[in-house]
Amino acid sequence: MWQRVQTLYLAIATILIIAMLAGNVGTIIGDQGTENVKYYEKTSYLIFLIMTLMANVIALFSFKARMLQMRVAMLSAILLVFFQIWLGVGFARFQLGIGMEETGARMIFSFTAIFPVIAAILNMLAARNIALDEAMVQSAYRLRKSKHRK
Repeated sequence: MWQRVQTLYLAIATILIIAMLAGNVGTIIGDQGTENVKYYEKTSYLIFLIMTLMANVIALFSFKARMLQMRVAMLSAILLVFFQIWLGVGFARFQLGIGMEETGARMIFSFTAIFPVIAAILNMLAARNIALDEAMVQSAYRLRKSKHRK
């Protein structure tokens, strides 16, 4: 299991998602001081994180079913791209002041806001390597099968 590079990619992506659960989205700086905003405090962020975490865990531990692992890794990558877009929308809404009263507050996003795109890239690389690995196994199977026919 751990000797394959795709498992390493999936493990790093899973660690990044877990780090997001424990980390801050950003810090709100306003007249009353500063306030840290966690990912689990916003329901939409929490739902995205739980879905992608479950998909990554399933992909990480389904190494015996390569096609399932590849599909789940791609699904997780797609979810992570949508989560990154959702974070971008949240950032744009806050910067434009949509849905907020005029408080003069600013939000500084944490570096963890780029973790979804990094994890998505890792998941895509893992899915690619899983597909290549499966193609190699199928090729070897066909060669052995044709050798036994002679």
